[in-house]
Amino acid sequence: MTILLFRLFIVFQTLFLLSSNITLADEIDLEEGKSIFDSNCAACHSGGQNILQAQKTLEKTVLEDNTMYSVTAITNQVKNGKNQMPAFKERLSDDDINNVANYVLYQANIGW
Repeated sequence: MTILLFRLFIVFQTLFLLSSNITLADEIDLEEGKSIFDSNCAACHSGGQNILQAQKTLEKTVLEDNTMYSVTAITNQVKNGKNQMPAFKERLSDDDINNVANYVLYQANIGW
């Protein structure tokens, strides 16, 4: 019985990690993400806001409504840009983009 419960625990834990929107903590650096955000994003997105399109903030509900509430979606937008937002794939490394995307998602979750 104990072995069965342990196996079920492992299965559920694996499913949870696979379905999580946030990358595992040992793969990201939120402090580095904050530094990258402050240097590259805060001019337009200070405090999770948007000075160019006020309705397109980085707040959780807005990200959810715009299908942007995932590291993958945020990473794609940071790399490729969209509308007035420039692409950063030539300026930032993949690790930098991953860190800033996780930082944005983290901040959205705690309410900026």
